[in-house]
Order: sequence, then C-alpha cells, then structure tokens
Amino acid sequence: MEKINLDGIDLTLASPIELPLRWVGDEELLRQLLAAWMVIDERDIPFNPRLIGKPGVGKTTLGYAAAKRLGRQVYLFQATMDTRPEDLIVTPVIGPRGTIQYAASSLVSAMIKGGVLILDEGNRMSEKAWASLAPLLDDRRYVESIITGLRIQAHPDFRIVVTMNEDSSTFEVPEYIHSRLQPQLFIDFPEAGEELTILKENLPFAGSSILNYVVEFLQRGHAADEPYSVRDGINIARYALKMMAATHKEPRELLPLAVERILGEEALRYLR
Repeated sequence: MEKINLDGIDLTLASPIELPLRWVGDEELLRQLLAAWMVIDERDIPFNPRLIGKPGVGKTTLGYAAAKRLGRQVYLFQATMDTRPEDLIVTPVIGPRGTIQYAASSLVSAMIKGGVLILDEGNRMSEKAWASLAPLLDDRRYVESIITGLRIQAHPDFRIVVTMNEDSSTFEVPEYIHSRLQPQLFIDFPEAGEELTILKENLPFAGSSILNYVVEFLQRGHAADEPYSVRDGINIARYALKMMAATHKEPRELLPLAVERILGEEALRYLR
C-alpha cells in the first residue's frame, strides 16, 4: 500500500480497483457522463453527477467505464446507513506496537491521486455523512479530517460520480447536497437487443437459445414494471448452465427452475 506524508501526517492510501466491467449499454449516457466531468475553462469546475436507476441496471458499470475512458484510476466506496464522516475521509488504525496510524478512505485516496471515485448507493448515507462532503462537492473541492486536523484539497483531475437506487433510499438526501449532485442521469432497463448484447458480453459461453429465453423473460417483467434486472438475467442463465453441467438435463427443464431459485415462485408467471 502506498503511503504519503501530508502536512506532517502519514497517510496510508487505499488501492484503486480493477473490475472486469465493460459498458455495452447506451453510448449516449456515457457521453453525457463524460461531458459532466469536463472542464472547459480555467474558471470552470467539473460537475458531480449522480446516476439513478433500479438495482442492476449498470450504474456502477457506467461510472467505471467512463473513468476508464478517461484513463484514470478508479476507486470505489460502498455507502451504507452506518457510514460515518471519518469512514469517508481518514480513519485511525492500530499499527505495530500499539501506534496510531491513519488510513485514507478510497474517496480521499482518489482525491490525492487524481482518480475517479464511484460513491455507490449514496442515498443510503445519513445527513451527517453527507455534510462532511459538502465542501468537496462545490467550488472549494476539499474535505476536512477532524481526526487528523488535515484539510485535504482535491487534485484537479479528481472526479466523483454517485450512484443511487430508486427503491433503496434509507435516508432523504439533504437539499443542499441535491443541488451539488448534478446533473442527474437516469438509467432505465435496456431494450431487448441491448439486453441481449449485455448478456452475451457477460456470458460468452452461453448458447443463444438460453440467452434469448432470458431476454424474453426480462422484457415481460419490465413491461409489468417488475424490478427484474439484467443482473438477475445473468444469474438465471448462469445457474441454469451450472445445473445443465451437473445434471445433463435440457435448458427447457432447467430455466424455470433457475428463475424460481433466483427470483422466487412469483416470477414464473413471466415465462413463456
């Protein structure tokens, strides 16, 4: 792990992530996210966009793909209802012989290194946690660590994107944060052709009959406003394929079983 000294305080930085993700969805959404991060004048600053949609529609994948398109290192912070301000900034840890050391969060590490931070499921955080990020999300672009007394300025190349699930908000995001998280990009369920492309990308070893079957099932679910996502479809196909290898049964027998095991018995109504 990389260590740096900031105003006399030694910080251990978090490592960037490498994920096997590739955005095969709407290219226009990718362009809109990249545009939000652009700086077009020395007096300009980047936006802090948020990606909104149901779970499993590819919000994190989109953020990751945009960061990689820029050639930047990617850092991920998973927000929860228990996230504290110090979790977002700097946390003290016990080092050798009982010494106190300081670990920079993935957010602060991205700020220092000029990377991209994906703040996942941001609407799970409390207002107290959000308040600690307020100066980072406006033209000040810094955070303050109460634990170390440090004021940490973001590198000019630092970018942030926040994902939010439409149906998983634990806390109301405060209005002064809403105004700092713009623009809002909405990601909907993909059309059938797009959905098939995503499944093929993630399951290149699956036969076309299985993938088409899963896409038809998902599209029926979308039409009925069910929350079934591409991620669910990938899991259904993957489980059916594993069961085929274990039992040597035909896909037609195993796909309904996979649907039931992944999404529950009520999902069987959308099978053809």
